[in-house]
Amino acid sequence: MTNKLLEVLTDATVKVQQVTHDIQLLKFTIVNLYMIGEPKEKDSKWILVDTGLSHSSKAILEEAERLYGKSCPPQAIILTHGHFDHVGSVIELSDHWNVPVYTHQLELPYLTGKKDYPPADPTVGEGLIAEMSFLFPNNGIDLGHRVQALPDNGIIPSMPEWQWIHTPGHTPGHISLFRKSDGILIAGDAITTVKQESLLSVLTQKQDLNGPPAYFTTEWNDAENSVKILRQLKPTLAITSHGAPMKGEELKVALENLSINFRDEAVPEHGRYVD
Repeated sequence: MTNKLLEVLTDATVKVQQVTHDIQLLKFTIVNLYMIGEPKEKDSKWILVDTGLSHSSKAILEEAERLYGKSCPPQAIILTHGHFDHVGSVIELSDHWNVPVYTHQLELPYLTGKKDYPPADPTVGEGLIAEMSFLFPNNGIDLGHRVQALPDNGIIPSMPEWQWIHTPGHTPGHISLFRKSDGILIAGDAITTVKQESLLSVLTQKQDLNGPPAYFTTEWNDAENSVKILRQLKPTLAITSHGAPMKGEELKVALENLSINFRDEAVPEHGRYVD
């Protein structure tokens, strides 16, 4: 049963959704990643945000070629953080395209072979994915010279319209991306729009704004503060790594409610990292 569920969760089949004119969502069963840049334009300049699981590279490369052409690699890869479902294909892709990888300074130890993440906590509450999370890898990876720290001033190389925002809690160096001109937020795991701990919610994609995936979140005070920071941005559209995009008044109300009631709605009643 456990092996069968892992096969379902790690399925490499991808669905592509054009969220805006220049943002493509690549949706795998357990995680989303994003391509930012106008597709099908001559000499398109685009960015890949996160890289999915370890066997996702083939699907990512095929979609990149379909959207941007055969000889049009991204300008860079941006990592919101270094958990296994976000960096699984980063070594293969960065080597294939010969492009730099950027992340927050505090995330570098987990991406240069110096540190492992704390293990997942399967005791955080109800939900089959949470219960299975002890099987999820927590080891760091070594990107060597490929990975660089993002500039301290919030600028994202090759993405002049966007800024990065430090949103820790889920991991020490977790970041979100924000485009002020149209209020678009790429939140990573700082918030989710699906109950990620629940297998049923993940498979049905029932939309519900939540905090970060509880089984891998270690600093709940920081996670709460990060939600408050995102609320202050007043995003018009939130794109998360788990769940479907949420926008407009629905997003405004849900984000305000989560910010105010974070302790009751997001923090587990018990768990290894809760106290």
